[in-house]
Amino acid sequence: MNTNNTFEEGKVLLINKPLHWTSFDVVRKIRNIIRIKKVGHAGTLDPLAMGLLIICTGKFTKKINEYQAQEKEYIGAFTLGAVTPTYDIESEPEDFKSYDFITKELLEETAAKFLGEINQVPPIHSAVKQKGKPVYLAARKGHDVKLEPRKIFIKEFKILKIELPVVSFKVVCTTGTYIRSLANDFGEALGCGGFLSELCRTRIGEFKLEEAIIMDEFEKLIRQ
Repeated sequence: MNTNNTFEEGKVLLINKPLHWTSFDVVRKIRNIIRIKKVGHAGTLDPLAMGLLIICTGKFTKKINEYQAQEKEYIGAFTLGAVTPTYDIESEPEDFKSYDFITKELLEETAAKFLGEINQVPPIHSAVKQKGKPVYLAARKGHDVKLEPRKIFIKEFKILKIELPVVSFKVVCTTGTYIRSLANDFGEALGCGGFLSELCRTRIGEFKLEEAIIMDEFEKLIRQ
């Protein structure tokens, strides 16, 4: 399909990241397929998240910061009635509480409180760096990790479906937003706790998930 020179000159690849892959797993796989070293991604997706990952090759790696700064759209699900240390399903639920009082109206009212500019504290189990090291390394060892809140902007926060304890949602937000933190904060605001149980990135700027291909398809195209 394409020569190595084409990828060296620069390409933007839209990949539908599979569940359980890290964003760097995708980068490494593409490096092996196209046989060039200059490959990077524009915005990390957690291993437990799926969806749109922008990959830049060759000279287009200079565009990574530009793409990374663009608005993001996600769909996913929160599970109410408990919390987890990682704010998602990577760790076991704890501190169980009743969610019997939850109504559609309460969910929508609470979601509305998160719209606009808000302060958000990133998860301590994240790749945010302190003293040059990702904070999740210290968190996993049980060390006390303190992170400062960051200003983010939530443009849209819609409740799509309610099958308690699971609540499906759509969020449109600025870069730097942690949907895991949003899940934890949303559950805290409701008074019953909550954690992120499913996540898919559906858009970055003008790039949409429908335009992305899975890794197997990409490999087949290159190997033709």
